[in-house]
Amino acid sequence: MYKDNYEQWKASVDKKYSQELESIADNDKEIKERFTLPLAFGTAGMRGTICMGISNMNEYTVARATKGLSDYINALGKKQAERGVVISYDTRRMSFEFALTAARVLAANGIKVSLFENVRPVPMCSFAVRQLNCIAGIMITASHNPKEYNGYKVYGEDGAQMSPEATAEVVKYIDKTPYFGLDREDVACENHDGIAGKDGYKLSEHITVIGKSLDDKYYAEISKLSLSPQAVKQVGKDIKIVYSPIHGSGYIPVTTMLAKMGISVSVVEEQKNPDTEFSTVVMPNPEQPDALKLGIALADKLGSDIVIGTDPDCDRMGVAIKDAKGEFILLNGNQIGALLMDYILMRHKEEGTLPKNSAVVKTIVTTRLADKIARSYGAKVFDVLTGFKFIGEKIKEWEKSGEYTFMFGYEESYGYLSGTHARDKDAVVASMLFAEMVCYYTYKGVRLCDKLEELFKKFGYFVESSKSIAFKGLDGMQQMADIMKKFKDTDLTEVAGIPMISKLDLTDGTIKYFEDGRIEMSDLPSTNVIKYEFGDDEWLCIRPSGTEPKLKIYVSTKADSKEQSQVKNAKLQQAIVDMI
Repeated sequence: MYKDNYEQWKASVDKKYSQELESIADNDKEIKERFTLPLAFGTAGMRGTICMGISNMNEYTVARATKGLSDYINALGKKQAERGVVISYDTRRMSFEFALTAARVLAANGIKVSLFENVRPVPMCSFAVRQLNCIAGIMITASHNPKEYNGYKVYGEDGAQMSPEATAEVVKYIDKTPYFGLDREDVACENHDGIAGKDGYKLSEHITVIGKSLDDKYYAEISKLSLSPQAVKQVGKDIKIVYSPIHGSGYIPVTTMLAKMGISVSVVEEQKNPDTEFSTVVMPNPEQPDALKLGIALADKLGSDIVIGTDPDCDRMGVAIKDAKGEFILLNGNQIGALLMDYILMRHKEEGTLPKNSAVVKTIVTTRLADKIARSYGAKVFDVLTGFKFIGEKIKEWEKSGEYTFMFGYEESYGYLSGTHARDKDAVVASMLFAEMVCYYTYKGVRLCDKLEELFKKFGYFVESSKSIAFKGLDGMQQMADIMKKFKDTDLTEVAGIPMISKLDLTDGTIKYFEDGRIEMSDLPSTNVIKYEFGDDEWLCIRPSGTEPKLKIYVSTKADSKEQSQVKNAKLQQAIVDMI
């Protein structure tokens, strides 16, 4: 079958791709990898390496996915289809080309398109969906993956990533769609230069270019989230913050917002401009020390205490701060989120603007330090499945019911959201609020590292770790499935000598308590996740990645000291890896 697929593609692709396919003619393994299974389309869209093949990102897989989305939208009815789709893209290889391909296919199917004139972050795409009352949105990005990757994310009308139910319907249409012979509307440009800087420009009958007018509305909306204008006024021009967009889409929006607020920032010159090769880093991922290395070097030179970095699609933010010894340390996503959440709730409480029905939302693999902090302010804490779309669902639910007021949402993987202007993580807002928080504590004479230490001393030293185990090849997914089944079928009563209290198995939605054998049903949706509780806010969780052939292991521990918690965490992490 894979050989037939290969031959069909050789005979059907545009001539500019023929040489690539001919070059693998004698490589059966490569042909098998590229042409056996189609690129999966899930609730996070699709993501893969850029090359020819049904299991890769290329103009044909993008066109096919878009035709499926078009059919789904048109099936909703004429009024819904007339609302149109917004398309954004980041700085990766082929991002504009894929965005234009998607726009042309939608347009050929009678669906109007609002296409950004240049790269924009994820949150601006999410914001635009609701601002323009679109039925859907498309973001071309592979987030923080290596340069060889790109991806295709779909947003629903609420600005959150498309729901599992709607995604399943789109997939049905995609499965019926061929890779070749799909109609595409003619456009008046062949490359990005044809639309750059234009706003309101009609690229074709159904495609309109958008830009500054949308930007201004976004900036105006997130400006309302500022909490400490007086502190910023006093110290904003004097503090020294270093920022790096890591060659991504964050440069203009992040620096624009900091300038609007009056906060001084120095940008890492070598990483300021878009670069499809991300040539100054191993991976464009602010979670990795390498990504902030140039920023830290500049901070040392300037005498700065803070370095902020955002990933290519500017939905994740990483931070380095100076510790008590004056040395830079990288904060993890749990720590950054805890500091931001505490700051937001504290400032609202100080100003008397904290709603009585305040709520924060986090994922089930995010630290319970967040729970401790939120409850100290009287805020309700909600856990949701991994994926920011589930945080977006809570926002939508509460806007309708009024039961709770959303204050903050975050996940351990460096994603944060304050405000309801977007329904996905927003590193523009996170950078803005983190910089403002630095101003506030500087104004108060408090170092950020001391504030974090204060939280640990008050609530316990929480240490979290995560590890990904990759499973390559066509049987990788099956290997992961077999491992997950083993844990489902086995009740671990202890790990590394630490007794288990309960097992949450979301494959069937059960919670089993080991002490008395009691079984309850979880209120979380069914998914392929298993989580064990040790007690005292300690746990471990195992789940397959939703976008890559990787098994993820999360461990969270707590102790009276950082060292004790680290030792316990490493012991548990190694024990579970050894089992796998």
